[in-house]
Amino acid sequence: MDEEYKKLVSLMKERVEVNKHKGLDIVIKKIPDSDVEGDLDPRVMNVTLDMLKAMASGPKMDFGSLAADNIGQIRAMMGWPNVDVTVTEIETEHKTIDGKDGPIPIRIYSPQKSGPMPAIVFFHGGGFIGGSVDSVENPCKCLAEKAGAVVVNVDYRLAPENPYPAGLTDCFDAVKWVYEHAAEINVNPEQIGVAGDSAGGNLSAVCSLMDRDLGTGMIKYQALLYPTVSMSGVAADDFEWNMEEYTVKHNHELIQGIIRALGSSTGLEHIYLDGNTKVTDPYVSPLLADDLSGLPATLIIEAEYDYLRLEGEAYARKLIRSGVKTKMIRYNGVDHAFMDKIGLYPQAEDCMNEIAKGLKELFA
Repeated sequence: MDEEYKKLVSLMKERVEVNKHKGLDIVIKKIPDSDVEGDLDPRVMNVTLDMLKAMASGPKMDFGSLAADNIGQIRAMMGWPNVDVTVTEIETEHKTIDGKDGPIPIRIYSPQKSGPMPAIVFFHGGGFIGGSVDSVENPCKCLAEKAGAVVVNVDYRLAPENPYPAGLTDCFDAVKWVYEHAAEINVNPEQIGVAGDSAGGNLSAVCSLMDRDLGTGMIKYQALLYPTVSMSGVAADDFEWNMEEYTVKHNHELIQGIIRALGSSTGLEHIYLDGNTKVTDPYVSPLLADDLSGLPATLIIEAEYDYLRLEGEAYARKLIRSGVKTKMIRYNGVDHAFMDKIGLYPQAEDCMNEIAKGLKELFA
C-alpha cells in the first residue's frame, strides 16, 4: 500500500469524538484529512462521481422493478475491486460443509498463530440477492490478521432462486459447523462471533437471535456493519426514518440522493421472502423483536450518509435498553457499502481494526 493511504488509516485512530444522540453514545470517526463537516470524504466523492458517469452511459439498476430477468444485471453491478492489505501470510482454505439443506461452500482464513483462536463467521452483503464471498475476501483476510482470529466466509444461498429462509439456514448451519468442528480449524469454541455487512449484518443479527432462542449459546460477539434490521420500514420504538436526522452542509442534492437511493429499493423484501413469512417477523426485521436481552456483545458500525443508519442506531439503543453490551461507531463522510473499498477508503480498514479490537477486548 502507498504511504499516503497508510497515513490516512493511522489518522483514523486520532480523528475521533463521542457524541450523545437520543441517549446513545456514538463514537464519531471523522474524515481523516479534512475538517469539513456535512460533506463527503474526498475519496467517496471521486468514486461517486465516477459511478454516476458510468451509470449515465450504462444500463440502469432499478431495485424497484426487481424480477428474475434482471437479477443477473443487478448482481453484476454489485461489489467493488478492493485490495489485499495484509502484511503477513493468511492461509486460505476452500471447503464445502454439510448443511441442513445440502452443501455450503465456505472459505477459511487463518493467521500464522498457534493455539486455539477466536473465530468470526462472516456473511457478505448484497441485498439477499447478490454479493459474493469474492467481494469480501480481502476484508476477511484483513480481519483475520488484525484480530488474530480464524475468519470463515460463507457462500450462502441467494434469492430469488433460494428465498427465505434458505440463506439464513446456511448461515446458522455454518456457525454450528464452526462450533462443532472448532478443534479441526484451530478455534476456541467458546470464542465465536458473527459479522456481516448490510444484508450480511441482518443475517448476523438474526443468527444471534436464533442462537439465543434455541439456547445453543454459540455466538459470543456480533459485529453488524450498516445492517438492515427493519425491512418493514414501519416506525418502531424510537425509530422513524427522517432525512432531518442527517447533517448535510454541502453538495445537498448529491448527498441526499445517495441517502435516499437505498430507501427506494422497494420490492427487495418481496424477492427475498417470496411470501414465506411476514416482513415484520423478527427473523427478518430484528428491530421488531419484543425482547433483545441475552444477545451477545455487539458492535454496530454505520456510515454517516446511509439510509440504513437510523435503524442501526435504533437497534443499538434497543440493545442497550435490553442490557446488551453495545458499542456504536459512525464513520463520517462515507456512504453505504464503504467496507467494500478496503485499500481505497481508510475507513474500511479502520472498520476492520475496530471489529478486531472489540473481539480482543471481549476475549482478553
